[in-house]
Amino acid sequence: MKLANDFSLTRRGFLAASLIVTDVLFNRIAGGPNAVAATVGLEPTPACAASDDITPPQTAGPFFKPRSPERKSLLEPGIQGSRIVLEGYVRSTKCKPVQGVLVDFWQADASGVYDNAGYRLRGHQFADAAGRYRLETIVPGVYPGRTRHFHVRVQAPNRPVLTTQLYFPGEPENKSDFIFNAKLVVALSGSPGGKIANFDFVLDLG
Repeated sequence: MKLANDFSLTRRGFLAASLIVTDVLFNRIAGGPNAVAATVGLEPTPACAASDDITPPQTAGPFFKPRSPERKSLLEPGIQGSRIVLEGYVRSTKCKPVQGVLVDFWQADASGVYDNAGYRLRGHQFADAAGRYRLETIVPGVYPGRTRHFHVRVQAPNRPVLTTQLYFPGEPENKSDFIFNAKLVVALSGSPGGKIANFDFVLDLG
């Protein structure tokens, strides 16, 4: 008798579980009233769809020079410093890639010094059809009053220029830099040949 009761309970439990699974699947597929509760969570809205995720502007500083050479690598013979690749995409607030965007970079050398006589560690390029840019360079040094950073000017065709700066995570000087903005921190990772920094620019193109 005990065996029969156990079997009956097990069978009822199985049927109950089947009904629950069926109900969950129905609601998830059909979008029923329990759909939200039955799912782990919806995919978040892409950041580039939010107006407050537009890349904020920052000062150009005193070291910008126009007419930098077009190139995707700022590495030159004899240059000192840790190698880094800075890469990412340029997108609109509608998350669409922006082709042909001018991306102009300038930075300090490993000692925190800018080349104001020539174009060392200065250069521009154009984002490809997918809105992608990629720059080979070195990690910029720090100098009094500023944390480690890249300077960038981003301009979509026939649009105003966005001038901004990119920062490194975990830098002690971030706390004391008077213009540091956490929204402009790159995502940093390592590779056998050096570091990789990733940052996507989001432009308000109306």
